[in-house]
Amino acid sequence: MSQKHTFHIPVMGTGFTLDTPIKVSAFGMDSVISIVDDVLIENLRKMYCEKFEIPYQAITDKIEDFRAKRITSYLNLVNDLAKSKFQSLKESTNETGKEIKAYFNMLPDSSKIKKQFLELSAKNMPLQEIKNWVHDNLSMGSIDVNIMTKLDKVNYKNGEALPNEYNDAHAALRGFAQSDLESSVILSAGMNPRLYSYIEQFDDFYPDETGYIKKKIVIKVSDYRSALIQGKFLAKKGLWVSEYRIESGLNCGGHAFATEGYLMGPILEEFKNNRTELIQTVSEILIQSLEQREKVLPKESLALKITAQGGVGTQEEHQFLIDHYQLDSVGWGSPFLLVPEATTVDPETMNKLIEAKEEDLYLSNISPLGVPFNNLRYNSKDIEKMEIAEKGRPGSPCPKEFLALNSEFSPKTICTASRQYQRNKIKALEKEALPVQEYKNRFRQIVEKSCLCMGLGAATMQVHGMDKINAKKGVSICPGPNMAYFSKIMSLKEITDHIYGRFNAVSAQGRPNMFVKELKLYVDYLRNKVEETQGSLNKKQEKYLLSFTSNLKDGISYYQNLFLEMKDKFEETKIKVLSDLEQHIYAIELLEGKIDDLLTHPKT
Repeated sequence: MSQKHTFHIPVMGTGFTLDTPIKVSAFGMDSVISIVDDVLIENLRKMYCEKFEIPYQAITDKIEDFRAKRITSYLNLVNDLAKSKFQSLKESTNETGKEIKAYFNMLPDSSKIKKQFLELSAKNMPLQEIKNWVHDNLSMGSIDVNIMTKLDKVNYKNGEALPNEYNDAHAALRGFAQSDLESSVILSAGMNPRLYSYIEQFDDFYPDETGYIKKKIVIKVSDYRSALIQGKFLAKKGLWVSEYRIESGLNCGGHAFATEGYLMGPILEEFKNNRTELIQTVSEILIQSLEQREKVLPKESLALKITAQGGVGTQEEHQFLIDHYQLDSVGWGSPFLLVPEATTVDPETMNKLIEAKEEDLYLSNISPLGVPFNNLRYNSKDIEKMEIAEKGRPGSPCPKEFLALNSEFSPKTICTASRQYQRNKIKALEKEALPVQEYKNRFRQIVEKSCLCMGLGAATMQVHGMDKINAKKGVSICPGPNMAYFSKIMSLKEITDHIYGRFNAVSAQGRPNMFVKELKLYVDYLRNKVEETQGSLNKKQEKYLLSFTSNLKDGISYYQNLFLEMKDKFEETKIKVLSDLEQHIYAIELLEGKIDDLLTHPKT
């Protein structure tokens, strides 16, 4: 079935969208769940089995390949529950029709099937004919999964390292591959050649004669070059990338993978201009590989989607991205955290999100991965973490170990947020006999690392009442900067109405254009990088900063031309956008002056 909505709900944390498909798939909405945390997944499977009176058999860590089996079992359960809800929705045609009307009311007004349904309803068609039409035309939203390719920790049994296929990401992929789902795996956080090669083992990832692929591959990318490299790599293995999902480097939630000053608009433009070339180049490699492997050759060219996400907040921005850049879908993440009908957020955190201003949403260093992480100031996990540190016991127990990737103190990797790591790190720090202020700064950098494995799943545990003992454990949450402009709880109908321009959910005055906001974030990021140089530049830093500023200036020039040439778009905000762009040019010029000064007059 063809796509009915023009938006998708991206993955958010390990728990916030873990059961989202059960809630929204029946209404034709695509959503993504994380399959990192198999412990949380198993707990949630048990809860839903009890809720719907479905037989449950625990998959303990004593069972062979328990991680993959937990994921497979949960995904099959989600699929069954979503299909059951969808079937009930279609059958509501026989009754009041409330659910079926809700389905169509949430669709964009431009939807062809929405118009057809309204026409059929107006004609007083026989109930059976309407029912048959509904059965033939309605489709569920896709139940997609996300794997962070970097989270591929080696696992052990009886002190011996297990083979690669038991690594975390490999096992998660296998869990998805062995499930009943007909959907996509979204691979994020960069290329993992070993994991990508592992996909070859599963037939569901290959096309049939008609071009149908049961389990599709989606790559989250930051630029066109990365898309082309990864697309070619997989094509050489006979695997087709069905979608390239472009995400803003900084104007997004979760981990932030900043580009070298490349901005969203120019990146999307490059994809638009090179879409045909991308399809042709990768297709040629794919067909050759399928022939060599004696695999089935599709008779028609395979479908390719280009989508984007990061910072979109208005109907005007949403539709512009689709129309101008010819996108197939736009991701809406952070605003959905205020939609209990779609995501799972505890009341305390929900209230903090509602009250959050721009200054409360910041790029932090709390992630054990060592990658900048979007954070909500004064979230309950950070408060809990600092209280423990002040009591002289910094760090967290590490029961899940999904982020245990540091080998500084142990051949078996540990997490930098763990009590073991931080205790060892502080002991080493104490031996350096540093000045008081420098010691405090270094100490803070150690203890600020947060246990995201527990924090990002805590809300799900609390809301569903799955952990009575630890009911008050701190919650980590990772909204994007766009969260500052949404300040009330919304229904599913209200958020979709906002996306499609039938309702305004933006409460903050003066919300900047999404492109301008991303630009500001990058200018701030550059400013911090200049300040980090400590008075002198090595050749690598010099090249990076000069390239960064050049790319930012090119991006601003692109936006100036775009908005000046634009007709009948952003009429109310165009002047403000152009003024903001000029201000950022001035800010970049000041930073260029500082960089030049560092190059010509380095401080010793």
